[in-house]
Amino acid sequence: MKRFRTRAVHAGQRPDPLTGAHATPVYSTSTFAYGSFERGARLFEGEEAGFIYSRIGNPTVRAFEEKMASLEGAEDAVAFSSGMAAVSALAFTLLRPGDEVVYLAPLYGGTEGFFLETLHKFGVIVTDAGSVENLEATLSPATKLVYLETPTNPTLRIYDLAEVARVARAHGVLTCVDNTFATPCLTRPLELGIDVVLHSATKYLGGHGDALGGVLAGPKELMDAVRMEGLRHLGGSLGAFEAFLLLRGVKTLPLRMEAHCAGAMRVAEYLAKHPAVRRVHYPGLPSHPGHAVARRQMQGFGGLVSLELPSREAAGVFLDSLELFTQAVSLGDVESLATHPASTTHQLLEPALRERHGVSEGLVRLSVGVEDPEDLIADLEHALERAVQAVPVGPREG
Repeated sequence: MKRFRTRAVHAGQRPDPLTGAHATPVYSTSTFAYGSFERGARLFEGEEAGFIYSRIGNPTVRAFEEKMASLEGAEDAVAFSSGMAAVSALAFTLLRPGDEVVYLAPLYGGTEGFFLETLHKFGVIVTDAGSVENLEATLSPATKLVYLETPTNPTLRIYDLAEVARVARAHGVLTCVDNTFATPCLTRPLELGIDVVLHSATKYLGGHGDALGGVLAGPKELMDAVRMEGLRHLGGSLGAFEAFLLLRGVKTLPLRMEAHCAGAMRVAEYLAKHPAVRRVHYPGLPSHPGHAVARRQMQGFGGLVSLELPSREAAGVFLDSLELFTQAVSLGDVESLATHPASTTHQLLEPALRERHGVSEGLVRLSVGVEDPEDLIADLEHALERAVQAVPVGPREG
């Protein structure tokens, strides 16, 4: 097998057989001619491989799926119009009324909201295990799926994926890891025993903030089921042009992740020494509770850094004083972004639930881009000075 950087460039892509085009063309078509009555029947029965309708499959989208399957070490992959479309497609393929999904919090607010509100309406039991140590005791005969992120959004908690996989597999339960923050550059959950990997491709895979997408990667039998039920019935299909942008983005993913990781480490080290910052969440810091596990299962610590300021007011002044960091949700762009999760990405969750997950009113999430880290640090220094001037600083934690 070719090495990772080579596969990031070449996997899933080959010169177009009709024109010789080097870049995968954008197949902007809703339907595909199947030529004959008999072939059409075979295609719809699944007896012959081929494209029928772009809601189910498209050549540009398929190239992206093949690339992601290669990078994650999966048998197959299915692409979607967003990360949430991928989450919902997997859930509605696997779960029935009375089934249980067990998750390890915190999760992205949209995912946790979908579990607690939407799945609950359909009779699915939703349980937060709280920790890996509690996972085995939490699983029940009804449990069909264990779902988690690592690092988590937005507090960058680290979970031991090999241990989660071991416990779940002993009980015959499927596991899914949202690998958006780490990307396959840093963590490949399937190699650690996890069954399915999920990405919001909008983030690091695309890398330029110009395309929405999602992807699942895992066993072919399950991916076939997801395609024919979760994708076909729910209709969250990735567009051909978005697939083209994601293909282009993934080619530079390894190079960008090196810069993201290096910049985030510098930013985290700076923030960890600043008296106005109560706490820094970054798995690359030895003080992080999950640092040892992160060192074992990651090949770099990622581009996200979260910091705790004394209050919501301090966080607001800090964010409004930033110049290089753009205030926006999402992450993984080449440009640095900053957001206040309690009022944006996790705003729909109940305040008590946010607090239990560590999403405090003073928490700020930074997505460190590929700019020069010293320029980013200067921007943070200026914003922290403004926050200190405007809002009294309480005692530092740790």
